[in-house]
Amino acid sequence: MRVLVIEDNPRLSAVVAKLLADHGFAVDTAADGEEAEAALRIASYDVVLLDLTLPDTEGLALLRRMRAEKIMAPVIVVTARSEVVQRVQLLDAGADDYLVKPFSMDELLARVRAMLRRPAHMADDILSAGNVSLETKSLTLTIDGVTVDAPRREIGVLETLLRNLGRLVAKQKLADAVYSLDNEVTPNAVEVAVSRLRKRLQTHGAAVSITAMRGLGYVLTDQCPP
Repeated sequence: MRVLVIEDNPRLSAVVAKLLADHGFAVDTAADGEEAEAALRIASYDVVLLDLTLPDTEGLALLRRMRAEKIMAPVIVVTARSEVVQRVQLLDAGADDYLVKPFSMDELLARVRAMLRRPAHMADDILSAGNVSLETKSLTLTIDGVTVDAPRREIGVLETLLRNLGRLVAKQKLADAVYSLDNEVTPNAVEVAVSRLRKRLQTHGAAVSITAMRGLGYVLTDQCPP
């Protein structure tokens, strides 16, 4: 899952980005409205964290432009103001939730996860296929009930494939889910991550299969008998 953090305070932005990355999210950051709009043109996000006070624009104005341009990613507004009138204004403008500063990192993480549990995101806490299970909160992978260690990038690939079980996942969609804009993604980076994940699954007796569709992407299928 990919998150955009729009925050002009570099320290807070870095702390939030690290928190989300440590919990398996691909995270991009923007320090002002111009950077945010550029990122939104390039990538598709599952959640946007939007600070209301930016150096070059009001967060509310940016939110309205997003919705006018049909950018419908869920938006959690972060604000130091807590007046009811302003909260109503934000929700009417298209915000999905809000956090009042100061806030706890645990609450922020919980609100992001709540956004992803909405039906459109299919963000179940536990994803399963065959004898493979992935607990998305703790990023715990188990195969046949045994915990298997795996790098976060492979976990991200597996999560995306599990969320699209039996359906073709384009190579670019995998890249978008796993790599942030700051990552240097080589042409074969996704292939390498998928290859390593496939080998890890096979080594531990996973009853799933990852099939490469040349030039299109990958399909994860359940190999357990009905």
